[in-house]
Amino acid sequence: MQKGIDRSRVNQGEEAISLRDLLAPLFRRRKILIITLVATFAVLVPLGLLVIYKFKSQMAILVNRERVDSPVTTGVPNQTITEQIAVAEEEINSEAELLVSQDILQKVVIANHLQDRTNWLSAILPSGDETYRIARAVKTLARKIKVRPSTKANIIDVSYSSHDPRLSYAVLDSLAGFYLEKHADVHRPQGSYEFFAAETDRYKKALDDSEARLRSFVQTSGGAAPDIERTDLDVQLANSIGQLHSTQQAIAADNMRIRSDQEQMKSTPQRSTTQLASTPPDMLMQNLGATVLAAKTKRTQLLLKYDPSYALVKEADQELADAQAAFEKAENTKYVTENTNVDPTYELLREDLAKTEADLAAQRASVAANQASIDSLQRQMTDLAKKNIDQADLAREQKADEDNYLLYMAKREQARTSDALDKTKIENVDIAIPPAIPVLPIMSPIPIVLLAFVFAAFVSVMTAYGFDYFDSSFHTPAEVVDTLGIPVVVTMARKTA
Repeated sequence: MQKGIDRSRVNQGEEAISLRDLLAPLFRRRKILIITLVATFAVLVPLGLLVIYKFKSQMAILVNRERVDSPVTTGVPNQTITEQIAVAEEEINSEAELLVSQDILQKVVIANHLQDRTNWLSAILPSGDETYRIARAVKTLARKIKVRPSTKANIIDVSYSSHDPRLSYAVLDSLAGFYLEKHADVHRPQGSYEFFAAETDRYKKALDDSEARLRSFVQTSGGAAPDIERTDLDVQLANSIGQLHSTQQAIAADNMRIRSDQEQMKSTPQRSTTQLASTPPDMLMQNLGATVLAAKTKRTQLLLKYDPSYALVKEADQELADAQAAFEKAENTKYVTENTNVDPTYELLREDLAKTEADLAAQRASVAANQASIDSLQRQMTDLAKKNIDQADLAREQKADEDNYLLYMAKREQARTSDALDKTKIENVDIAIPPAIPVLPIMSPIPIVLLAFVFAAFVSVMTAYGFDYFDSSFHTPAEVVDTLGIPVVVTMARKTA
């Protein structure tokens, strides 16, 4: 069932909502409207005066780079700043965070006795001891102090509001003083000169010790420059290795030459003929000639008596043939007289073989000697390499001690200068706009009353509309017709008795 202003349908058509329809719920709920308006206004006016009616004190902090300190860094100690360095946004934000650090706020609370001030919330919560009240006051102060770094300038705006103008000024004034002290402690800690002086003495002693160890090493190592000696040994080692390779090549060549001489000696005779004389066998030929003549005579005698086929004749023929064959063989046979001597080619090969074998033995001995020399040189180079590393370590340690000594000596002077500047209160931050006692409040009472009345009127109107919306009774004849579909004949206004 629709209620309130939305229930305005008559004769199945919708009419436009009139001003009368809009204001009707307010007249019907005028008591609730008036009561809510008065009650809300009565609550908002003192609450607004309590919350908004405050005095705000402001100050501005300038962050600059007029003074550059670097006593705790490892940069170049004698560098000269010729132009002003821009302040980074991170530095401004760091200073803003430093402003609201817990230790500074605690000092401000104690200096202004903020932990002893009471309000309506303090009456509800338990009081607690002094530490608790200070912690609660620090938390409240951190919420009330407004720190806003500027985006286009090196300025940090700080403000604080309270009901007491003198308190607002006192809080910011003490905050500025404690902040400057904290800034000096953070950026230039006390005792830096003593620290750098002690470090300078320590590194001076370390430099003396490292120089003494370096001198002792030079005296005991037998050479002032192991790297130069190692370079000379590198040349000797290269020459020895070259000689070793040359000897090995000569050994291979001699082995090949020995095999070649041995092969040629196998095919070359040890002795050669120097004189050769041949003579025929005269006595043998005479005897064989006589035998042939006797065989012919015997055959002739037998042929006179017998037929050629007779056995004795054939035997005589055989003897004649044998004698003639022996005679012919004797004619071809000669006695040879041969004189021999040592072959010169063979003798040359033998002498070359003996010489090559002797050279081979000498070269093998040279290879062994070269190899021993190479091993010795390599051991010496390894020892020199170790000495070179030790000397380099000592030299590097001496150079590091020297650099640290010079660095801390320069830092000691910078710390001394920084301490001298601290005595004259030279800072990188400055209170550009100091706090002042505010005269006018943030908002006067008249605008507070007007705002309270406007908000109370809004709350009362919305309350009246709400009560009317959730009321289930009929208020107009149109609602009866629209909801029940029953025509209304007569309407009568309700009168109170």
